[in-house]
Amino acid sequence: MAFKSFMEIALQEARAAAKRGEIPVGAVVVSADGRIVAQAGNYTRESCDPSAHAEVLAIRKACANLGQERLSGHDLYVTLEPCAMCAGLIAAARIRRLYYAASDPKSGGIEQGARVFNHPQCHHKPEVYSGMSELESTKILKEFFNNIRY
Repeated sequence: MAFKSFMEIALQEARAAAKRGEIPVGAVVVSADGRIVAQAGNYTRESCDPSAHAEVLAIRKACANLGQERLSGHDLYVTLEPCAMCAGLIAAARIRRLYYAASDPKSGGIEQGARVFNHPQCHHKPEVYSGMSELESTKILKEFFNNIRY
């Protein structure tokens, strides 16, 4: 099966989050056969829930939709490098591959900061691919923060 990116759908979720006044991050969980199992954008402000990151919501929905607590054989597309909390959940869910667009030098937990998957306590490390649609994701984030700062 040829590779197909689902990052554009994650970017759509990020744009929708920005319109709701949320930090524009979107995530999509995809099965090994290329079916979208779940998708979400950030909802931390609207839900008053600091854990309502796009990755968390997409993984929760995917697990509920499939009736299982692990997502072995599933891939996650996210528009921003996951934080340490989300990286821990990605490992716990046994995500097969993580694709993320933009790096997050301030709060990232994969290649920045905590580097969760490099810890010996991390029981599962997905394949990680970064930089896909990085410019578009960065543009969405910069526009959002420029608009709220002025």
